Amino acid sequence: MSITVSLCVGALDYPEGGGHLWVYLNWALGLRSLGCRVIWIEPIDAEMPESHVKGLISVLKFHLERYGFSDSVALMSLTGQRLPRSLTDGCLELDAAAEADLMLNMRYDLRPELIGRFRRSALLDIDPGLLQAGLHKGELRLARHDAYFTIGETVGTPGALFPDGGLTWLYTPPCVALDYWKPARVTADAPFTTVSHWYMDEWLTDADGQVRPNDKRSGFLPFLDLPRRTRQPLELALFLDGDAVERSDLQARGWRVREAREVASTPWDYQSYIQSSRGEFSCAKPHCLSLQNAWISDRTLCYLASGKPAVVQHTGPSRFLPDAAGLFRFRTMAEAVSGLEKANADYERQCGLARLLATEHFNAERVVGKLLERALH
Repeated sequence: MSITVSLCVGALDYPEGGGHLWVYLNWALGLRSLGCRVIWIEPIDAEMPESHVKGLISVLKFHLERYGFSDSVALMSLTGQRLPRSLTDGCLELDAAAEADLMLNMRYDLRPELIGRFRRSALLDIDPGLLQAGLHKGELRLARHDAYFTIGETVGTPGALFPDGGLTWLYTPPCVALDYWKPARVTADAPFTTVSHWYMDEWLTDADGQVRPNDKRSGFLPFLDLPRRTRQPLELALFLDGDAVERSDLQARGWRVREAREVASTPWDYQSYIQSSRGEFSCAKPHCLSLQNAWISDRTLCYLASGKPAVVQHTGPSRFLPDAAGLFRFRTMAEAVSGLEKANADYERQCGLARLLATEHFNAERVVGKLLERALH
């Protein structure tokens, strides 16, 4: 496929986020598997000290090198001003990136004049429900794109519990690059794990005006006693920001706790951590439950592709996500316990079903191919 795609992402300012980088890598690898030329665009704040930006670029290129994208990076100023040559040296010219057949944008903060530089543009929403609600309330404004894609199954449908933000949304599954996430066997005593930030500066306002946190810690609260109800070892790799009290409390409840920066700061460390796990156990952030957006994590896809069953929180009705076949979606503590028991009781079969689910519905080459067909026509 002789197509050039400029993929606009946001990995530069999070150098220790190996899993965060995989959010974008899976799409980039899917594009390349179709024969597309991929230009990796990183928007930056032109006011950041040049020495700091150069350091971030160096880390990003180091992380991208083994996947073949280190020479494909282009920089874009968020304000639209031309960046100094001393900063962009070693990166692709933005003018060349703008000549791509498509700009696939995974950022919500680009100005209209920046999007307007590209021949054709498509937005990819990976925060279904939150983005649309923000648009509806006027808290966010999106530059005009030629097409709008979302990974939320319910977005823009009659059954959605949130507005569409005034846009026509095209559903696309999230994706995983299957050739890079091969099934991996583990020992019987390996834990079910997940990797996550624990705290986030995100908030939800209920219908009665009450404001509550929208972070992973809040999602896990109803299930903190799960380790006491199962024999399956459970481990959390968290960004705890040095909160020793929280770590101690989790450990007292039976959770193994790892520092995410130690086990998942590079894309290959993140991959190794997932593939050395028996499976995934994780809860969703509260907005996924209240909005019922049928969200599934890009991280969960990496577990599934690696042949790891996943026991994750139910986020709404889905046309194809199973509740007990490689993927176990729970609503209650009892269902969480049952999911772990069923995954372990028939483990080898569940591993095969996990990989099959990733292959049938989230194969990056197939997902990206369908997106390009709709975005370019």
